[in-house]
Amino acid sequence: MLYDGKPIGIMGGTFDPIHYGHLRPALEALEGLGLAEVRFIPCSRPSHRDSPLATPEQRLAMLEQAITGQPGFVADARELRRTGPSYMVDTLASLRAQMGDTPLCLLLGADAFNALPRWHRWEKLWTLAHLVVMRRPGASLELSNTLKCSVAQRTVEHPSDLCEQPAGCVLFQPVTQLDISATQIRKLLAAGNSPRYLLPDVILTYIGDQGLYRSPSSPTL
Repeated sequence: MLYDGKPIGIMGGTFDPIHYGHLRPALEALEGLGLAEVRFIPCSRPSHRDSPLATPEQRLAMLEQAITGQPGFVADARELRRTGPSYMVDTLASLRAQMGDTPLCLLLGADAFNALPRWHRWEKLWTLAHLVVMRRPGASLELSNTLKCSVAQRTVEHPSDLCEQPAGCVLFQPVTQLDISATQIRKLLAAGNSPRYLLPDVILTYIGDQGLYRSPSSPTL
């Protein structure tokens, strides 16, 4: 694909399962930032949380089904093919090696951004990508002192600024943030309740077909 200088959006996560809380902000970022595409990159072994319940193959299958038919959405399985813990700094380095000077934009929610200093080699991220912090319109964001120092000289105000260099900026982008979590969906399913309207119907069907996230005592929906 020819990117014509447009930035590439990167959205990581376990996607266990993928839901509208991932998909809607990603679509608004794609359109609002003028991105060439958004790459959804499911992690294999998260270093900061419990291992996913669904297998890598199942999570990738759900992701691919969820984004089918949406231009600009791409499933990228590079972390699933890599051994060891999944670190975003390694993923961005591999993308940078592949894409040269194409601007890369790591899409993060406000909570993930605030936790950035706990990420593996987090200061290296600035050399590999821009950071786009997706948050509710008008929402305030309390930053740690460590982040304030890093952000002060890097903040840009307009999406076009992300095209001027391959990495190193931070943009705070308003998006519709839906209060949905994969944990919430898994708990509903384990209790035998329906998570319909929290995620695409095609994913709900896949979950049922695969028998995912249900406890042995869960009633059949």
